[in-house]
Amino acid sequence: MGAPRESERDVLTFEGEVAAIHRGDLFTVDVTAGALRRTIIAKRAGRLVAAHIRVVPGDRVRVEVTPYDLTRGRITYRL
Repeated sequence: MGAPRESERDVLTFEGEVAAIHRGDLFTVDVTAGALRRTIIAKRAGRLVAAHIRVVPGDRVRVEVTPYDLTRGRITYRL
């Protein structure tokens, strides 16, 4: 098995609500984590694209972002 890749260790996970869809596959997600309120621009992760899972405004989703850019991320799960 081995150690996890660096990209798996350095990821922050948030839950939020999809506010809007831009240019087909870019989504605006409003995230609220405690006192933190942030808007993230995200796209669907490859697993969601391959499985043809649709994401529409109003859906609750799980978003992964890196600590280097907290304004962009990828949607990994539709709740």
